[in-house]
Order: sequence, then C-alpha cells, then structure tokens
Amino acid sequence: MKGILARKIGMTRIISPEDGEMVPVTVLEAPKSIILQVKSQEKDGYNALVLGSFERKHFGKNTNKKYRFIQEIRDLEGEYKKGDCLSLETLKETKTLCISGVSKGKGFAGVIKRHNFQRGRETHGSTHHREPGSVGMCAKPGRILRGKKMPGHMGAEKVTLRSVPIVHIDTEKNLIALKGAIPGAKNSFIFVYEK
Repeated sequence: MKGILARKIGMTRIISPEDGEMVPVTVLEAPKSIILQVKSQEKDGYNALVLGSFERKHFGKNTNKKYRFIQEIRDLEGEYKKGDCLSLETLKETKTLCISGVSKGKGFAGVIKRHNFQRGRETHGSTHHREPGSVGMCAKPGRILRGKKMPGHMGAEKVTLRSVPIVHIDTEKNLIALKGAIPGAKNSFIFVYEK
C-alpha cells in the first residue's frame, strides 16, 4: 500500500483537453510526509509506518507535537527507515486512490435532513409535518430496537471513498486534483492512499 498525508484546499473545475468536458475536482495540498516510526512484526506485532506532515512553527520541547497530522499506514511494500520522506512521486503511476477523512459536522439534525424521510401533510388539521412518526412497539419486544432511524448528531464521522480518479498531479507545487467532492471541510486533513 502506498499513501501520503494531504490537506483539502477546495473545489474547482478543469477542462479536459481530450473532449473539452468540464470536470469538477477537489484540490489537495500534499507536501512530503516524514516517516516518524517504523513498526515491525517482531517488536510491535505488525508492520506499519507512522507518518507525520504539516510541521508546526512552534511546538516547544515536545517533539511529538511537531507535526499537525500524524497517520499510520499498514500493509507496506518495500524497505523504509525512520526519517525517510514520501512524496507525490510515489503516486504518479496510480490511476485511482482511496480517500479517508472526517466529514463536515452538521450538529443536531431531524429525520428529514439526516435520513431523507418524507415530510407529512401541510393540510389543515395535520399535526404531522416534520416528525419521524411512530417509533414504539407493543408488548413484545416492548422497546425500540437498536439502529432505529431517529433525530440526532449528524456528520463529523470518518468517511472513506474508494476508487477516486486522479485528474492531475503537480509535483512541483505539491498539489493533487481528484475528481468530484471528497469528505471534509476546507483545510481539513485527508489520508490519501492506494490499496
């Protein structure tokens, strides 16, 4: 598995030179990721790399807080050592990537926004406009089953997209453009990897 740490800059569009079609893209900034630790089967029980990126200007004496984004990668191919750098060059031959990030938080949301429920009638006398409807049960089992779609906290959860096409890579400016929208707000951190 190959991977790199990135930061979401925002969305734009690119006109395809082949057919002139307009392609919506999300642009990510992906500077070099530093290998902070190499985990091995003998010492840690599994093989992995701990990557750090986006160095802080002020971190004091605690070097663990030197990087703003730290992520672990498993299922590696090749030999690595502490202090090595991973850049966009490693993903240059790749056509599609997996994207993992935290989606935008929407706060407390009702069932219409959260689960796409249909609204009730707006006619005179109707008291059912945006409510979820009946949720209870009779004597057996006499409780609400786990997983019932109800109002609650929406968003701010880890989302992974697979097979996202790469539209353009600029290794000089450390930018990568991916087709379509990806999870997360602007300036949020995204883990980009090839599986």
